Amino acid sequence: MIRVERLSQVFHSRDGGSVVALHDVSLGVERNEFVSLVGPSGCGKSTMLRLVAGLIAPTRGALEIDGTRVTEPRRDIGIVFQSPTLLPWATVAENVLFPLQLMREGGADSRDRAQSLLDLVGLKGFESRYPRELSGGMQQRAAICRALIHDPAILLMDEPFGALDALTREVMSRELLRIWTENPKTIVFVTHSIPEAVFLSDRVIVMSPRPGRIAEVIDVPLERPRTFEMEGRSEFQDCTQRIRRLIFGADDSAVSGSAAA
Repeated sequence: MIRVERLSQVFHSRDGGSVVALHDVSLGVERNEFVSLVGPSGCGKSTMLRLVAGLIAPTRGALEIDGTRVTEPRRDIGIVFQSPTLLPWATVAENVLFPLQLMREGGADSRDRAQSLLDLVGLKGFESRYPRELSGGMQQRAAICRALIHDPAILLMDEPFGALDALTREVMSRELLRIWTENPKTIVFVTHSIPEAVFLSDRVIVMSPRPGRIAEVIDVPLERPRTFEMEGRSEFQDCTQRIRRLIFGADDSAVSGSAAA
């Protein structure tokens, strides 16, 4: 579904300096696969999402979706950011429908689809509320609905639960898996939480410090559906410890607590 080949990204500043965000990255993501990107801050995870979304062009290398080179933003992609970025003057239903208005695709069944998505994420009865009347978790649920309203084949999620408290974050992780199971998409998920990445993903792509490279791709050998009880299993612990060693080095005992946050 997504093919990245020898991709590099360099950003140039006005003073003539440059920053190599990504260097020689190659990867593939299968259709309806759930893949997470983890790595230290500044390693190019969010840059990778922007490249896949067609928001920026790579400095070098190739990036294709379904065999077509990505040269501009695509309608078959939905994006969820860390902040819900909802329009404060619009209701929940109006926020969800907003992408269709931009695409000039709003049809007679648009409101029915919006209602189905809101029902799916547990926001039934909140259609006429405004963002300020919702909790942080509810706002992010609305943002996920907005990203799904045009039925994209790919969902890009850039630390979507990073601003939530720990309990809400766990609830949202479980809800995301339920939504993905009922409405399969190819998901690329950026997170700083190693346990979150392992819990959600089919594979975890571990990035090196800047310039971002792929240090290793970890297959998660846990069956689906996932439950939080699986976090106590040896397979789960083996994956998290392997990722920590790749990011922090061989001696991970001093950093494992911070990595789990």
